[in-house]
Amino acid sequence: MSNFSTIINSEKPVLVDFFATWCGPCKMLSPILKEVKDNLGDRVSIIKIDVDKNKQVAAQYQVRGVPTMILFQKGKLLWKQSGVVDKNTIIKTIIEKSNP
Repeated sequence: MSNFSTIINSEKPVLVDFFATWCGPCKMLSPILKEVKDNLGDRVSIIKIDVDKNKQVAAQYQVRGVPTMILFQKGKLLWKQSGVVDKNTIIKTIIEKSNP
C-alpha cells in the first residue's frame, strides 16, 4: 500500500482500522466506525486496512490481533487500541489526541 504514508501524514487525524474479513469483532466495529465518521464528519479520516492483503503495513505497526485501530496525525502515531471500542470512547480519543 504505497500511499499509506501519504494518507497518515495528513494534517487531519486519520483513524486506521486494521481488520480481517474472517474476524467477527471486526464486523462489529464497522458500524461503530461509521457512527464515529457520521459524528465527526470531515474532522477525521477513517480508513480500513485488510491485514491479510497488507501484511507489511500490519507488521510495520506491530498489529498482532484484529481489530486494531491506530490514530495518526502528521505521520505520528497518537493512539493504538486492539479490540472493539465503543463509539463515545473513539470520538473522545480522536478529539483529545488530535487537539493537544
